[in-house]
Amino acid sequence: MEQKKSDVQQGTLALMALKTLDVLGPLHGYGIARRIEQISGELLSVNQGTLYPVLLKLEQEGAIASEWGASENNRKARFYRLTRAGRKRLDAETRGWEQTAAIMARFFTAKAEDYQ
Repeated sequence: MEQKKSDVQQGTLALMALKTLDVLGPLHGYGIARRIEQISGELLSVNQGTLYPVLLKLEQEGAIASEWGASENNRKARFYRLTRAGRKRLDAETRGWEQTAAIMARFFTAKAEDYQ
């Protein structure tokens, strides 16, 4: 059975963008969106109308910086890169998500006798 693509939850998109820039280095918005979709196994759908406000907010907060450059097909594009503050934020948010995932894993594996 084919799975339907899901939209990315708003709170997670910033973290995914930060991690993408951490791994791949400077990248334009379209590249960030495609990479997130690729890493999700094409289960997530990232549209530009959702991604660009997140990138703008991250830039205003100092987590990323941007500059204009030429894309692979020689089009003018804004390239984003992770800042030192962005790396600190990525590390902190990663720890938070790992803790949340561990807590949820306990609930998913809990049996009735665990609640007595």
